[in-house]
Amino acid sequence: MFNAIVIEKAVSGTQAKLKALNESELAQGDLLVDVVASTLNYKDALAITGKAPVVKSFPMVPGIDLVGRVSKSSDANYQVGDLVLVNGFGIGEKYWGGLAEKASLSSAWVIPLPKPFSAHQAMAIGTAGYTAMLSVMALQQHGIQKQDGEILVTGANGGVGSFAISLLSQLGYSVAASTGRPEESDYLQSLGACRIIDRCELSQAAKPLQKEQWAGVVDCVGSHTLANALAATRYGGAVTACGLAQGMDLPASVAPFILRGVTLYGIDSVMQPLAKRKQAWQQLAELFDAAKLTSISREISLSDCIATAESLLKGHIRGRVVVNLEK
Repeated sequence: MFNAIVIEKAVSGTQAKLKALNESELAQGDLLVDVVASTLNYKDALAITGKAPVVKSFPMVPGIDLVGRVSKSSDANYQVGDLVLVNGFGIGEKYWGGLAEKASLSSAWVIPLPKPFSAHQAMAIGTAGYTAMLSVMALQQHGIQKQDGEILVTGANGGVGSFAISLLSQLGYSVAASTGRPEESDYLQSLGACRIIDRCELSQAAKPLQKEQWAGVVDCVGSHTLANALAATRYGGAVTACGLAQGMDLPASVAPFILRGVTLYGIDSVMQPLAKRKQAWQQLAELFDAAKLTSISREISLSDCIATAESLLKGHIRGRVVVNLEK
């Protein structure tokens, strides 16, 4: 038997509970792991609270990230005792995920836990830090140099935003952080933000074109915020879209694209091929800062997940939430 957060259909909507499950209830993957650490992401919070149709089948164990220690393996590439990392591939949505003490996985989803990270450090990074790294890599591949101008990060207090600020700052970029919590300015500046922008400046209906302000953008918010970010991006700049905290809509015009040559990059963290995942994690390892990682993250137990999911959606939590499955 093992403990897990389980989301089930209810009379009205869904309901999440902490339950004891039997190992025989797990799907038959070629790897069985004892989960060491997982995370509570925005998507996990939506699934647990039922605020969005994240879950594709029921019952479901949420958790789109995990680090696990292999306990059974039918893949010669992985031995009992190996630590493996999973981000995405539908776990926590289509397949049982990481908010459980055990998980059954396909070896096609996992990579060895990258050095120099411990399981808990890797989960402090998790999908949020990995997505932020993919966003930064897109800006780099677009050719944006640190001397080209400021980079805007929206949703700055969230997990992706916090990591994007830290990574961009370590790479020498000047970062503007957009937040709805001005009381967190000291935190954002400690991560490397050079200036703080009130999110109200970006969250209203956008004009098609605005004064050119930033060379690039990491947008975690969507909707009007993304439209405003596009409208104020400099000629030839790039914007990455990786979140929808404000909404899935994009009430923008084609003006930034056809008059300023702005490029919009969609960042998907779920189905990235393993080679791209390893590249992103390698760059994360090169930029690894243990002190900043500690300041960005907090730790909870499995039994805390349901209450913490509500707080996360209300915007009461900054940075990353690591779930310690050995606690």
